[in-house]
Amino acid sequence: MSPYSVVLADDHVMFREGIRKIIEKIDDVQISGEANDGLELLEFLKTSTPDLVILDISMPNLRGLEAIREIKKLYPPVSILVLTMHRKKEFIRQALADGADGFLLKEDPAGELVRAVQVVRSGEKYLSPLLTSALMTLNLPDEQQDRLTMREREVLKLLAEGKKAQDIAEALFISVNTVRRHRYNIMEKLNIDNMADLVKYAISQSYIQDEDS
Repeated sequence: MSPYSVVLADDHVMFREGIRKIIEKIDDVQISGEANDGLELLEFLKTSTPDLVILDISMPNLRGLEAIREIKKLYPPVSILVLTMHRKKEFIRQALADGADGFLLKEDPAGELVRAVQVVRSGEKYLSPLLTSALMTLNLPDEQQDRLTMREREVLKLLAEGKKAQDIAEALFISVNTVRRHRYNIMEKLNIDNMADLVKYAISQSYIQDEDS
């Protein structure tokens, strides 16, 4: 089996060198490429598809958030771990809504980077321990903030964008029946019984943007 391949995207060369040294100490994980910005990253992905991209939000030319959207659109199987100094909730919410699989802070210890890679590799979502309090209030009002799971939030976003169950299943690598079960659970938890109200809710919580805004 091939090693788990990782690409680093950050405009600070010395920082990338430090991250490379940490990553290369993880068993069966290798750095397969590096990029200075989002455009360079997308060019790299045209010829080589890694298992994981680790990127910063603040990069020249094409910023991290835009890069996340493009990667998830063009290369859905690629996992994305954000590694940044930005801890504002809007950045976290947007990154996760756009498809990031994890969010790590540059102030986290080296061991947390190792843990983040292992968690994302296992197929789970990762959030820095320094941001756990922020997670609970990313998208939902106080009375509902901890009622939807991360997977349900992903399904809700895609439903609100008009995606069919089959499309969602393919995008998230789950079965159609699982998508339908998530949809039922979401509507039950939010006390919503039709798609129109579900879309309105998603817009109000910034899962998607209202075309008139």
